Amino acid sequence: YSNSNSNSNSNSNSNSNSNSSSISNSNKLKIGDFGELTKTFSSKDIELFASLSEDNNPIHLDDEFAKSTKFGKRIVHGMLTSSLIGAVLGTKLPGQGSIYISQNLEFKSPVYLNEQIIAKIEVIEINKRIVTFNTTCRKIDGTIVIDGIAKVLVPQQYL
Repeated sequence: YSNSNSNSNSNSNSNSNSNSSSISNSNKLKIGDFGELTKTFSSKDIELFASLSEDNNPIHLDDEFAKSTKFGKRIVHGMLTSSLIGAVLGTKLPGQGSIYISQNLEFKSPVYLNEQIIAKIEVIEINKRIVTFNTTCRKIDGTIVIDGIAKVLVPQQYL
């Protein structure tokens, strides 16, 4: 790890990603360390997720149906959005070898197609190899779309 790590994919499609993390100088987890990942979900992402998960709810897939709902247009699957949290845990902070023990999620606001979402995790407790993280997904304007807490079994190398 480094104290800060940032990169971005600046290609011209709507499926852009960027990542950042902050970890202590000793490369060991401490309270307050965080990691982030940014993604914009396209219609293709939603279609692929629907196919894999078998969640074919028309609120995600059918423009005409979605227009008749309180959202007024298609929304991204909540579990697809929340999967960004797992991506941060497994690839950014703590990183490879980390295993979910639990995750609670509270869905606070819808995510629409082509909205940029930032998933952030932050260390809030360390108890031997079990690390507790505050987990959030938010829109670029700061609107929280998912809020939760994760417990993760962390490889010894990060402690």
